[in-house]
Amino acid sequence: MKEIIIATNNKNKIREMKEKLAQFSINVISQSEAGINIDVEETGTTFKENAELKAEAIYNLIHKPVIADDSGLCIDYLNGAPGIYSHRFAGENATDEDRIKKALNELKGVPDEKRTARFKCCVCYIDKNGDKHFFEETAEGIIGHEPRGTNGFGFDPIFRFEGGDRTFAEFSPEEKNAVSHRGKAVAKFIEFISNEE
Repeated sequence: MKEIIIATNNKNKIREMKEKLAQFSINVISQSEAGINIDVEETGTTFKENAELKAEAIYNLIHKPVIADDSGLCIDYLNGAPGIYSHRFAGENATDEDRIKKALNELKGVPDEKRTARFKCCVCYIDKNGDKHFFEETAEGIIGHEPRGTNGFGFDPIFRFEGGDRTFAEFSPEEKNAVSHRGKAVAKFIEFISNEE
């Protein structure tokens, strides 16, 4: 069975990735399970740069296949914010609720047609030889007026996928995986590694 280390401490990302890759006989090991206890500083200016920084930091310590991703919400009305700062949008120790509240406050009174947004994701895979491969995807939608749903994490409760009636937090994990930015980027990655020697 192929083993890949995932460069994150985010339990939700680890769970999503394990679920998605288990069916392909790929064992995903979190960095802490691999005995690596570091937090990589995300100093990049793009999702791609941050994904690469995270994957590289782990690969340099362990020299085994590593996958990392960076993703975030880009709201057109806020000039693409929070973007790469999605996690720190409401301050360093903010909760998902804090981040959602801040986004909704900044969009107060803004009509639906100006609430367009997209989730972006870049996956960086470093293979056993140290070669880097990138897979990028987006999910389009609009920002709702209040949080709805109990699934998902982050900004999912206010992101109405493709302008529909449901937020990502109202999708089942399987439904979200099929259409989300991360789900689609990981699907590209899976297609790549299933053809890898």
